[in-house]
Amino acid sequence: MSYFEDSKIKFEKLRTKKDVLILSVESSCDETSIALVRNGRDVLSNVISSQIDIHKLYGGVVPEIASRNHIKNISSVLRQALSMAGKKLEDVDAVAVTYGAGLMGALLVGVNFAKTLAFALKVPLIAVSHVHGHIGANYISHKDLEPPFLCLMVSGGHTAIVEVQDYCKFKLIGSTVDDSVGECFDKVARVLGLNYPGGPEVDKLAKEGQNVVKFNYKPPLKDSFDFSFSGLKTAVVNFVHNKEQKNEKFSRADVACSFQEIVTDELTHKALKACEKFGFKKLVIAGGVGANSRLREKLQESCEKMGVSLFMPVLKYCTDNAGMIGAIAYYYLKAGKGLADLTLTAKPTVEI
Repeated sequence: MSYFEDSKIKFEKLRTKKDVLILSVESSCDETSIALVRNGRDVLSNVISSQIDIHKLYGGVVPEIASRNHIKNISSVLRQALSMAGKKLEDVDAVAVTYGAGLMGALLVGVNFAKTLAFALKVPLIAVSHVHGHIGANYISHKDLEPPFLCLMVSGGHTAIVEVQDYCKFKLIGSTVDDSVGECFDKVARVLGLNYPGGPEVDKLAKEGQNVVKFNYKPPLKDSFDFSFSGLKTAVVNFVHNKEQKNEKFSRADVACSFQEIVTDELTHKALKACEKFGFKKLVIAGGVGANSRLREKLQESCEKMGVSLFMPVLKYCTDNAGMIGAIAYYYLKAGKGLADLTLTAKPTVEI
């Protein structure tokens, strides 16, 4: 019997097993992460090896360097994850891995590592969408959260409003037509001379400023649930460059604050507008920008006014981690979704 034929049989048996332990692998960008997650909610370990200090030298992630460091770190991360969980490889029921979206080279390291593990252990391999993983982070932080709900996805690569009809059933309501909100934060951070990663640095600097800067910008797509941030990004860049070229003084903190206010207003307004239109009383936040303090404040205030329950991951689960991959992989398994064979490869983009 071939590996895949055997894994199909085991996959079906796991769907009805009471306790399922999934070893999950995440390497979509610059974090090498492995976690052991039981039943989609109980994280026994979630080890992350970050490359932030390396990529700070270049002002952003260098794909080839990221891939090399994933190769260098992934075996030790596995050992740490098993040790922290108090488990052995023989205890693992299935291996899950992020196959997309992300940096192709970085993803391939995780995918090939996971395939090797699954084959050696003779357990099913589950291919997981990174986007769905961010949604799954909320199942770890909120043990009682169940679909249906509305999700505001705000990450480095995605900005969208998603109707989560069931654990593995999603409907896209609106998305970015150009840049993601995470990309916009990173670009503004660079033009302000801030370190990588840009989002947290802009958030920090904005606390020192005031919302007083007027950019040459008019918000587009007012009557849509889609987002567009490229115009705002260009307006901020032009404002800063014009001031610098004319040797005019300006407050970088005020620029950061004013920019952040526009972005968080847009995200909050459209998310709550979608809740109202589609009748949702639960709003879930997913993705790295979900850690932005001003966005969290505005969403909390608006949700309280509208009687909407707000669910946000604890900060350590907002950014990329394998725990969220293991969480959603459990629900993939229960839904009979995601079983992969050894031909699995990485994809730089995936549909929500």
